Amino acid sequence: MPPTGRAALLGASALAAAGVAHTLPGLVHFRWLRTSLWPGLAGIGAADHVALTFDDGPDPASTPAFLDELDRLGVRATFFLLGSQVRRAGGLTAELACRGHELAVHGYRHVNHLGRPWWWAVDDVRRARDLIEGAGGVEVRWFRPPYGALASSSLVAARQAGLRTVLWTTWGRDWRPGIDAGEVVAVVRSNMYPSATVLLHDSDVTSAPGSWKRSLAALPTLVEEWRAAGLRVGTLAEHGVAGDGDGDTRCLGS
Repeated sequence: MPPTGRAALLGASALAAAGVAHTLPGLVHFRWLRTSLWPGLAGIGAADHVALTFDDGPDPASTPAFLDELDRLGVRATFFLLGSQVRRAGGLTAELACRGHELAVHGYRHVNHLGRPWWWAVDDVRRARDLIEGAGGVEVRWFRPPYGALASSSLVAARQAGLRTVLWTTWGRDWRPGIDAGEVVAVVRSNMYPSATVLLHDSDVTSAPGSWKRSLAALPTLVEEWRAAGLRVGTLAEHGVAGDGDGDTRCLGS
């Protein structure tokens, strides 16, 4: 092969390898794979505990209703917040922390990380972390990329920000249009996993309009079923995910 052809082939191979390396972490999108090979990333924790998590807030139109319902149920949860939402609702972010919930990072923008360079992801995640910690008055430790789309840039960004990446084991697919609370409950039941981290949404800013109402209405049934099964319900800090600490979600100054 002529030198020019060999160089072109090597260049193409390098580009292909770089593309594979960037998107390979996206394989964890398949639950069976991540729960088998990366249980910590999947959010598998204590056998008698369910970690309840919410994405896409805080939203003044919906999050306060979740706060009140969680208070009524006696449950504390982990909220993966968007920096763009925190910028609009800093007071609500502080209220989440002061009412005992755990704050976590969902990025500044709700943008898929696949295809994004590492420097973009680092800036996005750090910006969100700083806004959340500044508004909430607590240190955050967890990161979940939008859509659960995990790229190598996501992992670099999380490491640079001092955060641990956690996806989920079970979800309610509650962002879809035209569903009701019963369907959210049924979907959670159908993919419930031992030691689960459950994903729901407390906002419809990236979902079907009004979808949060079905998630909110599903909460009492889900919590009742989990407790009837002998499971505790709480935050990721309480979940015993391998490698985490005991955490502190108190409002600063309390």
